[in-house]
Amino acid sequence: MYRCYDSRKLRLFLILDAIALAVWLVCSAAVKAAPQQTEGVFLPVIMYHSITDHGKGDYQLSPAQFEDDLRYLKSHGYETVSVAELVAYTEGNGTLPAQPVMLTFDDGFYNNLSTALPLLERYDMCAVVSVVGRYTEELAPADPHVDRYSYLTWEDVSALLASGRVEIGSHTYDLHRNDERAGCSIRVGEDADAYAQMLCGDLTQLQALCSEKTGCTPTVFAYPYGFICRESIPVLQELGFVCTLTCYEAPNYITRDSTCLYGLSRYNRAPGHSSEEFFGKVLNQAIS
Repeated sequence: MYRCYDSRKLRLFLILDAIALAVWLVCSAAVKAAPQQTEGVFLPVIMYHSITDHGKGDYQLSPAQFEDDLRYLKSHGYETVSVAELVAYTEGNGTLPAQPVMLTFDDGFYNNLSTALPLLERYDMCAVVSVVGRYTEELAPADPHVDRYSYLTWEDVSALLASGRVEIGSHTYDLHRNDERAGCSIRVGEDADAYAQMLCGDLTQLQALCSEKTGCTPTVFAYPYGFICRESIPVLQELGFVCTLTCYEAPNYITRDSTCLYGLSRYNRAPGHSSEEFFGKVLNQAIS
């Protein structure tokens, strides 16, 4: 059965795509001026979004290019690690491979299951997929399982978890917007207590839904659009999040201190560069 593509969804996606790109560029520029930690295990974290042959943009990568990335990492001795492994290491209860790398996906696109997961299985790798609660709860059931634009349903999320290769993260329930508030950040002049209550309410809604529908309560949080504010940290900690993901493009160094998992930097994997070009730059940023 043929399905007509909704052009309104494409326009919305392109608008959000452009906003996210602008924020990513600002974040990347800001981090260049920040002092970098150089002690610990070097961990590059890669940020993917949609894996599809359809559409263009800095947040859509073809399946062939994604497979090239996995092949490149495998052939160069890199092993993917989960957040659970990172937590165990920081608590002194585990080890990390000689060359660890973490793969993450934002927004919760259906093609993360239909296209990315089979490739992760083929190359024996794992990843984190951070979902937006409203997308999964409302948008996905209304128009499911179209590789080009659909989001994961709760059944799809359960399938990812059942694979044993994917951890589910929170991308907020309904703060993946850029209107009167920049993502989940505090607004200028907003009362700190009111902000904490708002953020707690949003995140708790997704935590409860995910637990009810899949039996999993996310412990990883990806900031929408990369907008970060210090007022969010106590809320995230109180709700049990052990790792947060940003859009800053910089090296990470994992130590035996669990606080190093807050604010992990990630390299956005945009198209237009070969795996050799992209990873040649990213993987050589470790500071000796």
